[in-house]
Amino acid sequence: MHILNPDVAALIARVCLVVMFPFSGLDKVVHWTDALKQANSSFLPGGPVLLVIAIMVELATPVCIVIGWHDRLAASVLAAFCVVTALLYHPFWKYSRFWSGTGEGRSHFWDFLKNFGLAGGLLLLVIGSPAPGTSAVRLASHATAPYAASAKT
Repeated sequence: MHILNPDVAALIARVCLVVMFPFSGLDKVVHWTDALKQANSSFLPGGPVLLVIAIMVELATPVCIVIGWHDRLAASVLAAFCVVTALLYHPFWKYSRFWSGTGEGRSHFWDFLKNFGLAGGLLLLVIGSPAPGTSAVRLASHATAPYAASAKT
């Protein structure tokens, strides 16, 4: 017996996983100057171009993931985005005493881990989550991916 329809549960999970990204993209648009300072803080050239790409990724890929349109490709792109931004913009290891309560690196440490956690969740979509409107139970009988929904009730 299912308490929650598997299709509804898959949709809720997808929304929860990506809900922050459109807001982050919008924040970059509204606070362009601050976002540009952060984009320019890495060793990569072309801060404005990087920022526009980040905004496009953060606005487009969540929609694709939620509606199931090229969702695995979108999840792959967003997972890579999370890893790259963690490495480029949250280098907690560069701060002395990053673990102390007053250290600036502490917030970078948690943002770094958050990005990798999100990347892990997105990779689960890539390797076996059913798209919205696709019965998870129906899919599981043909699934080879280890994280596809189980047909057992």
